[in-house]
Amino acid sequence: MTQPPPPPPQQPPQGGGFGPPQDQPPQTPPPAAGPNLGKAPEPGYGYPQAPQAPQAPQTPPPAAPQTPPTPPQGYGYPQGAPAPQPPQGPPGYGYPGQQPGPYGQPQQAPQGQPGYGQPGYGQPGYGQQPGYGYPQQPTMPYQPQAGQPGGGKKLNTQMLIIVAAVVAIALIIGGGVWYASSGKDEGRQNDTAGQSGGTGGTDDDNGGTTSGKEKAPSDPSAKVLFQVPAPEVKNDSTVVVSGSWLTDKAYVKSGIAQIVGYDRDKGSELWKLPLAGPVCQASRHVTDDNLTAILYQPAMPTKADPSHGCSEIALIDLDAGKRLWTKTVKTGDQLINFDNITLSGKTVAVGSTSGGAAFDVSGKLLWSPKPTDSCYDAGYGGGEKLVAVRKCGSYDQRQLHIQTIDPKSGKVISEYKMTEGIEYASIVSTNPLVVAADVGDSAGDGSGISDFFSIDSKTGKLRTRISAPGEQFAARCEGITRVEACNLLAVGNDRLYLPTEEHDGTGKYSQTNEIVAFDLATGKQTGQRADAGDGYTISPLRMDGGNLIAYKRPPYDKGGQVVSIAGGSFKQTTLLQNPATESVRDVETSMSPEYSEFLYAEGHLYMSKVYASKRSTVREKEYLAVGFGTS
Repeated sequence: MTQPPPPPPQQPPQGGGFGPPQDQPPQTPPPAAGPNLGKAPEPGYGYPQAPQAPQAPQTPPPAAPQTPPTPPQGYGYPQGAPAPQPPQGPPGYGYPGQQPGPYGQPQQAPQGQPGYGQPGYGQPGYGQQPGYGYPQQPTMPYQPQAGQPGGGKKLNTQMLIIVAAVVAIALIIGGGVWYASSGKDEGRQNDTAGQSGGTGGTDDDNGGTTSGKEKAPSDPSAKVLFQVPAPEVKNDSTVVVSGSWLTDKAYVKSGIAQIVGYDRDKGSELWKLPLAGPVCQASRHVTDDNLTAILYQPAMPTKADPSHGCSEIALIDLDAGKRLWTKTVKTGDQLINFDNITLSGKTVAVGSTSGGAAFDVSGKLLWSPKPTDSCYDAGYGGGEKLVAVRKCGSYDQRQLHIQTIDPKSGKVISEYKMTEGIEYASIVSTNPLVVAADVGDSAGDGSGISDFFSIDSKTGKLRTRISAPGEQFAARCEGITRVEACNLLAVGNDRLYLPTEEHDGTGKYSQTNEIVAFDLATGKQTGQRADAGDGYTISPLRMDGGNLIAYKRPPYDKGGQVVSIAGGSFKQTTLLQNPATESVRDVETSMSPEYSEFLYAEGHLYMSKVYASKRSTVREKEYLAVGFGTS
């Protein structure tokens, strides 16, 4: 591909930025059982491979994937010929110029040098962008490519920048994997990233907690509860359908310019809320009384005008199916088009390259862009606390300030300054505060992550830094403008839970992986490991008290699973087992954790798409959402 990369992000507004008020494929040798998680990987595991000679498939091919995007095949599915690996990014990983340390262990930089432990750092987070390249407006999320291996391999940054450039003229779109949280509290979450559970429960001998609200049923066998057909798209366009939530009464999902509440078991329509235009972004957080917030366009896109901007901020009552209010924010006479939206307590916060703003759930404006500021709030992380990613300086000389702020007043409580020159950062969790960044673009795989930063939100001091090379770990943060767009990871028990990249299993053609834990105080691995099982690939969904809820994507001949992993012993308990029939499996594997929204609670698993498009070839029926449930 020869397209030039898109131009660098636009500069901060002249005359000052804005923000809240401030005081200041299969291998031929016999496969190994799994990686040695205590040392650096040998060449082969997680490293670029040369294309190999085709091999005859041993099993029936998977069902044709949807278009677009082409979702990965079921993990562990026999591959006839391994696809050539995409070109990799810069050699090495971790801090630029340094060799990686032991597998997944943090690295330290000498005092006085920028980087580890020194003021400064940052990179990609959460926004309406295509994958993981330079920011553009409007843009689309990264889509898995047809030639990509089925095992969830990731493209490098350069490739994704090119993809971003190709789709930059399309409608603004968002994606991600969101998950339902157990229990109710203000700012509770429907997601994995930023999940800060694990504060309660009883300590066990391994230093974790064992409490959780999700209980294993007597029979975890599940059935399909309902399927929501994919909406019709009249024009040759792609329309965002991002956003899904669970309440005690309903499963709620965005459609084309509408939000619909469905019966949790039957899938029958309970209510429908029409919108003037498509949803651009949806908060993953929900208040105690089931309120959430969205960004949407003021009109439907057309061929002449494919996007009207994401200027409309709305508060939605998920129980009643009502829009409580809609707000806009201006800078001068111009409406601001926002890139991200979140909710913390009773505060709705939105960020953009034009600055940040916030409203109380009553509709009262709390703060908005101020022309006197020299920095601007690019976005916010919500949930139990509110954290701003504040950008100062020009492109290539950027300094990011990670600020924990009072959600009512916008007053800065604490601040951590990242190393100058890092353009983006992602908020993984606000309590405890965990930030992800691709330091020096060293991840090289499009994941947006080379390092995690554990920060004391009270003092703003760095607790520890965790090296997470893209070749070894499968978590993702989009981070260009969507500050909270992280998935395939979870935070709880003062630990960070990450999945490893896929590697050879014990069976012929099989692939598998593990979830490992890092201590957020020391940055070291705890020694805990949850194996996916041969042919399965495991991904963290969210915390359940002190336990970790995870999804196992199935091999070609089985159904997926939801499991609970004990916070201390890491013992796995099956909560849900999907049918292994081909028709059901085809629907399930058409929605992968990387590029779909997943919600699990009380024996119910919901999967849904984040966009809809007109398909040039329809090989089989496609669905917007599907619900599974145990008896």
